[in-house]
Order: sequence, then C-alpha cells, then structure tokens
Amino acid sequence: MSTGGTLTEKIRIIGGKQLKGEVLISGAKNAVLKLMAAALLVKGESKIYNVPELTDVIIMLNVLEQLGAKTKYDKKEKSITIDASNITSVRASYELVSRMRASFVVLGALVGRCKEAIVALPGGCAIGERKVDFHIKGLEALGTNIKIENGYVHAKARKLTGTDIYLDIPSVGATENIMLASVLAEGSTRIQNAAQEPEIVDLANFLNVMGADITGAGTSEIIINGVKQEDLKPIEYTTIPDRIEAGTYMAAFIATKGKGVIRNIFPGHLTFYTSKLTKMGADIKLLDPTSIEVSCRRKLEAINIITQPYPGFPTDLQSLAMALATVAEGVSIITESLYENRFMQVPELRKMGADIHQERNHALVKGVKNLTGANLKASDLRAGASLVIAALMAEGQSIIENIYHIDRGYELLENKFKMIGADIQRFIEEDTAIITQDKGNLSESQL
Repeated sequence: MSTGGTLTEKIRIIGGKQLKGEVLISGAKNAVLKLMAAALLVKGESKIYNVPELTDVIIMLNVLEQLGAKTKYDKKEKSITIDASNITSVRASYELVSRMRASFVVLGALVGRCKEAIVALPGGCAIGERKVDFHIKGLEALGTNIKIENGYVHAKARKLTGTDIYLDIPSVGATENIMLASVLAEGSTRIQNAAQEPEIVDLANFLNVMGADITGAGTSEIIINGVKQEDLKPIEYTTIPDRIEAGTYMAAFIATKGKGVIRNIFPGHLTFYTSKLTKMGADIKLLDPTSIEVSCRRKLEAINIITQPYPGFPTDLQSLAMALATVAEGVSIITESLYENRFMQVPELRKMGADIHQERNHALVKGVKNLTGANLKASDLRAGASLVIAALMAEGQSIIENIYHIDRGYELLENKFKMIGADIQRFIEEDTAIITQDKGNLSESQL
C-alpha cells in the first residue's frame, strides 16, 4: 500500500566542469548572528549591513522578536534593522535555540542588559559535544547566579562586577557571551586565553562603535571596561566577509582545475588555509586588498593538517581540505583536534570512491585517480559543503540530500556556482513510502 510522501529539496550536480569567473563573498554568518545579539544591549534602533540571506539569520530574527525587539530584514539591501528599545521577555525558547547554537549568545546580552535570562540549551550541527560550561563559569564569575532546569539556563544577577576570567580552552561562544555580559558590568573584565577569531574582532568593533570600551580583541587577552547603559548608542555597521564561504569557493576552483577571482574577501583571515592550499599545488594571487585569484593547473599533492583554534587551520574548512585530498598524489593525514564528530563526510566520500581510513580523530586519505558521482546525504553544514566540492570534481552525477544543512551557511549556493560554470540544480522531490505486511508485522522502506 502506498502512502503520501513529503517534499524535500535536493541538489543535483554533474561533475567535471571547469569553474571560471568571479564570486562575490557574502557577509560572515558567524559574525552577523553575534552582532544581532549584541544589538540587544542598546536602547534604540541599530542597522547591520552585509547580512547574508540564510536560515540561521531568520532563526535569530525570530529569537530577537520573541524577546520583544522589533526587526526588519531588507533582502534587497542585505540589511537588518533591530530596535531593542523595549525588551519585553528574557526567555529564549527551546523551539528556536535548539535549532541553532549561535543563538545561545543572547544569554550574555540579556544578562548584561536585564540582569536576567532564561535561555534554552543550544542545538545546531551534530559535530560533537560542545559544552556550555565555560559560558556559565564566566557569567558566574561576573556575579550571575545560574541554575539549569528542564533544558533551560536560568541566569540572574543583582549586579555584574568585572573580574579576571581564564578559559581552559579558547571557546568562541564563551568569549562572546562573556564580552556581551561585561560591557555593562562595573569595573574591568579580563578574558585570558580568549578566542582570537576574526568574528570576535568584528563583535568587539561593533560594541566599541556602540560605545563599549574593549581592547585586545584578536589576541589571547581581551579587556572590557564596563560602561553605563546611557553610554551605548544605536549604530550602523557592516559585517565582515565570510571567510569560510571564501574558503569553499577557493576549494571549488582548485578541485575543478579552474581559475577564478574571489571578491569581498579579507585574505588575512585565511592565511593558514591559503598556505596549505598552495602546498597542495594551488596558485593563489592577491589582486587587491579584498580580492584574490585562485587557479590550479597541476596534480594536487598530499598534505598534513591539524585543525586548531584561530589563527590555526579552521575546523570549518577541514572537510573541504579532505575533499581535495581524495584526489591528491600520496597520503594526506588529517587530524581533527576540536570536535569528535567532524568526520561525518567520510562515509559519503567513500561512496564516491575515496580511499579514506579513519581512526578516531585521524583520517588517512590516499589519493585516487578520480571520484565518481553518487547519492549523498549532508550530515551537517560543513560536511555538506565538502560533498558539493567532491561532486563538482567527480565524474558523472551526484544527488545531495539534506541540503537544509548547507542552506544554514551558504547564501544562494547554486546560483553562485552556476555563474562560474557549474552544472548544478536544486530540485524538489517527493519521498514516498511503501508499507508491506509480512507475517503480521508492518515494515516501511523508503523509495
């Protein structure tokens, strides 16, 4: 007996096309989401430019509106207006926060401004355990009383007082939450072993333009001198370019032996990644302060990679490097030192003919002559991106499912790839089910 199915979006890619042309990089997802949360600190209307059209951005808008902020998203202008004059709620619901981990950063903003927050424990990509212990310990050090009940973090403070906070690991999220809470604290807060990512610097710049007093962002020690609420003013601000999206298109030109120009990029944000691609055989030239030319005319060579916090090799680009390594000469050794489940792309790449041996957080990738198209499933955002790169260089057709993961971090993905010559198409397919009866037991199989 057949049953009605559900409609799902998929991507079809015919590989083997040499990519050529120009790509314009969108605003950084991992920066703009935190700037949106930071807008909660100021009473008034702030405007953020260079905002990518992503599902994560929509989720964060919903979170802010749930807290009482008024928002307006202008897709044509690529801008968001956030009026946080009146915060009517300090509760960020599980239904929203569980869908995107980055929204957990409203915890620090709410504690900073309202001295109270009830925020659901975060969700997002299933790439491994990402605890919030460092977030909580940092906020407690500032004077916040915190308890966790029924999947929610309940935080309350009579007042926040600056202090020295040492992070056992340079957690990006914890650094951001502590920064946001410290802006309106009394006295000075020093975060030691702080995260140094460009997105941290962008958040500090945003807050400083607003009226905060933050120094040291981009180094391992950040100092936040507390200011008063009336010192903060609404602002207009432009988000930095997305270094991970830029890295993805760099990999795409290299994978297809193409040649292209990538614009609206801050090359300094990708120094370590660029050096590894060059060692593999890519030719990367700086055209101007925000543009590079990427090409590759020869056989790629194997490399060794260990992911590290910034400025080391980005974990978000590890899967893309692995996709390139599958056809490189020799054996590449890739070590994922940050997240235990960040090799989710491995079984999918094997379907395409990749020779990968994984042992815990190490992957040995023996280059093969070529990959072949296959039916693939994206398990998370960055694994999904690596499958797109693999499909672009593979022989034949690939179908990628679960592309909602990819949509979380890549604006107009298929449109941008089409513009540089990729044979890529998004389509909707109905997944149907057949239920058969066997000895009184019902079993269901997907067609």
